[in-house]
Amino acid sequence: MAKEITIALAGNPNSGKTTIFNNLTGARQKVGNWPGVTVEKKEGTAIYNGSTIRVVDLPGTYSLTAYSQEEIIARNFIIEEKPDLVVNVIDASNLERNLYLSTQLIDLGVKLVFALNMVDQAKSRGQMINHEQLSLLMGVPFVPTVGTKGRGTRELLEAIVKVAEDRESIARHIHIHYGQEMEEEIEKLQGSIRSAESSVDEHHARWMAIKLLENDEEVGKEIGKKSGKKAILNQLEQSNAHLQKILGDDPETLIADRRYGFIHGALKETLRHTRKDRRYLSDQVDTVLTNRLLGFPIFIFFIWAMFQLTFKVGEYPMAWIDAGVGLFAGFVGGLMGEGLLRGLVVDGIISGVGGVAVFLPNIFILFFCIALFEDTGYMARCAFIMDKVMHTLGLHGKSFIPM
Repeated sequence: MAKEITIALAGNPNSGKTTIFNNLTGARQKVGNWPGVTVEKKEGTAIYNGSTIRVVDLPGTYSLTAYSQEEIIARNFIIEEKPDLVVNVIDASNLERNLYLSTQLIDLGVKLVFALNMVDQAKSRGQMINHEQLSLLMGVPFVPTVGTKGRGTRELLEAIVKVAEDRESIARHIHIHYGQEMEEEIEKLQGSIRSAESSVDEHHARWMAIKLLENDEEVGKEIGKKSGKKAILNQLEQSNAHLQKILGDDPETLIADRRYGFIHGALKETLRHTRKDRRYLSDQVDTVLTNRLLGFPIFIFFIWAMFQLTFKVGEYPMAWIDAGVGLFAGFVGGLMGEGLLRGLVVDGIISGVGGVAVFLPNIFILFFCIALFEDTGYMARCAFIMDKVMHTLGLHGKSFIPM
């Protein structure tokens, strides 16, 4: 009897991950919650050539940095449950953004298959992806899929079984190179971690070293439980100071820059635009709204504009409602004689309800602006812009939204 293969589906929100999950598992699904949280957990079973494949659909995340509940759940499942492999579902029409999560999965040292989803949308945008060359460069098989039409599901299952059984010649582990200075500090931290706990394998020790340099709180807590924590933390302090002095920026930013550099290099060799210099409106807007220098001032301007719209424009309907309530109160008061009942109705009920109703225009305008930000996608860009600021408070960029 063939061994059951356990796989985890990881990917960005809106990458088509759930559609791929449904294509793989069909009706063989069960839905619950992850232990201790209200985040939905989906599991299913796929059968291919006699192999039983247990499929776990991880929450959609943009990264594996432990700033949100979804990211912690996804990362902990991969590290603690040790699935046989991870299938990273990638939106082919937004390769650069989606491949950032892929680089973090590569750092984890797990077996991988990349489902290159929505290739039809990428093609319609004039993007031609050489997925065979991309597979060779990244050491991971890329399988083109169109989840909404069920295309590529059989090929994806075949790749999953071959990688799980070590029969895929393309599959190999690569190290993303973070630059000479950074690599030297990673090696020092890696050595300190393995000295403190010899049972930690090379790949996991390297990943922990990178996460420590990224100031990952969860990994920091894990290190704090080890007997050799003092040596590791001393090395971390020295490495941070050295990198800040030599490279002039914090390691977290430098690591992110090197990951994007790796992605740019891979795409330069494998991605071709058949429509020369064609850029979509959303791409053009993104370059301005998320610009390192312009993004924050634009964000402040929009917040100021929302404030002005809410209170300045809202003054007019507020005055109309106030006047209307006053007229109605006068009319009702004129129909009633003096006494307690008149005071209750006019001064209590009508004035009380009117005092609340007068703020309805402000509330309506405010929620209209928030809905507009969400529907246009600007709210997600706000979270991206605020991410670094919120990280200084130990929060995710998305935390500013309820504020």
